[in-house]
Amino acid sequence: MGGGSAQLFRVAKRDGARVTLTLDGETIDATAGDSVLAALLSHGSVLRRLEFGGEPRAGFCLMGACQDCWVWSDAGGRIRACTTPVANGMRLFTEAQVQTLG
Repeated sequence: MGGGSAQLFRVAKRDGARVTLTLDGETIDATAGDSVLAALLSHGSVLRRLEFGGEPRAGFCLMGACQDCWVWSDAGGRIRACTTPVANGMRLFTEAQVQTLG
């Protein structure tokens, strides 16, 4: 994910179970009830890079209307990070993963 320090900072303690997910193999700790976007931006300032030029993206509308927060799941589909709740064991990627036929 990279991009330096966190984009979001928690100002109030949240109760909830600890959840662990990964983004491009990097372990991210979150709290149950967090959105994927909030969890990822609490650990870095960049969510992904724009496919058509490489500019850093970190979400835009934060309500599921734009397409700025897409990340890809290990199942191969993409999700909107701003409207998807975290789940323990999620494996996410900043770019689509190439599926190989076995």
